[in-house]
Amino acid sequence: MGESITEGTIINWLIEEGDSFEEGDILLEVATDKVDNEVPAPAGGILLKTHFGPKDVVPVGEVIATLNLNEVSATAPIKKSEQKATNKSRISKPKENKRISVTQSQTSQPTSNAFTVSNSNQFISPLILSIAKEHHISYEELARIPATGEEGRLRKSDVFQYIDEGRPYKFAQPVQRDETAYRIPQLNLDKGEGKRIEMDRMRQMIADHMVYSKHTSPHVTAYVEADLTNMVNWRNANKGAFQEKYGERLTFTPLFVEAVAKAVKDFPNINASVDGNTIIVKDDINIGMATALPSGNLIVPVVKKADAKDLKELASDVNALVNKARENNLGGDDIKGSTFTISNVGTFGSVMGTPIINQPEVAILALGIIKKRPEVIETPNGDEIAIRSMMYLSLSFDHRVVDGYLGGSFLRRVADYLEQFDVNRTI
Repeated sequence: MGESITEGTIINWLIEEGDSFEEGDILLEVATDKVDNEVPAPAGGILLKTHFGPKDVVPVGEVIATLNLNEVSATAPIKKSEQKATNKSRISKPKENKRISVTQSQTSQPTSNAFTVSNSNQFISPLILSIAKEHHISYEELARIPATGEEGRLRKSDVFQYIDEGRPYKFAQPVQRDETAYRIPQLNLDKGEGKRIEMDRMRQMIADHMVYSKHTSPHVTAYVEADLTNMVNWRNANKGAFQEKYGERLTFTPLFVEAVAKAVKDFPNINASVDGNTIIVKDDINIGMATALPSGNLIVPVVKKADAKDLKELASDVNALVNKARENNLGGDDIKGSTFTISNVGTFGSVMGTPIINQPEVAILALGIIKKRPEVIETPNGDEIAIRSMMYLSLSFDHRVVDGYLGGSFLRRVADYLEQFDVNRTI
């Protein structure tokens, strides 16, 4: 362990009592105040007994295990990849442990030829170095091999499996990474015990999309409150006649879509996406509606060219898309092309929400529950208290390209359109 080292901590035993091993196999990992070390077997044999366990601090010179060398257990067959190593001549191992400035790509697809290298100290044991030298494997190629050891360390079996697969990363080209980008720390948290439910494919996609959005766009959320009394009264008075005339239910959603489309026309830069250092302001105004599926998953059907449609057309599109979603009949075209998304969290009784941006858009609007409350209003006779239908609106926007002025002005404009609804409007 070194002249100045008086004790070491056992990190982990890599083989168990009764297991067989070959010369050079890593038996355990030991940490000191200077470096972590892998301890190789001096010869082939069987591990009879370990005298210390993981996390134990052991003085230098203490016996930590009893081995029976030059014997192989019949109940512990040697892997095919390890048998190859037995028949090959071994090159003398370096005297010191080696750390190189690479990180192997943690990919689950061995057939991919892409890999990533960054400047961090990846531990490479003497045994791995000798195998690499024997097979003419460079440090960069070692960095591309998926590792299964403790804390992402490369094990002998990983290297031989990689060799058996034909060294798929031998001629791979590196993927450029921004070294200033934030790296998610890999924390070994206690997840707890309970019923384990595998995510279905859609839930996995939603999870990936949400995490990607939070790490792509710096989210800022603004809030306003709107008095929807006029809109609520008009809709309640006309929904029966609307359905009788057009054969469509008149929900609040097409009214919300109409107001949002008007506000987007007033502030077109909110109807955009980001491509590197370029902002793409979309020509069409396609409003996505976050909709819950019967499975509990979320999907976003899209009302295309919402600004060019009247209330009847908007109601027809909204009803058709909602019905398709409930029946799991949405097609590919129904969920493509959204340029701005709304999420009606009030449907589930939420007062307000802080929605996550639907990438690659730059903003998303959440609409809370419409709730009757006593409010102070101005009348010709002065301030009075009246029962009003109130709703909170919240806008999450991408602060890379949408500043507070644009986000706040757009949100206020949506609220204005809802509040200033024409009660004399005909259907």
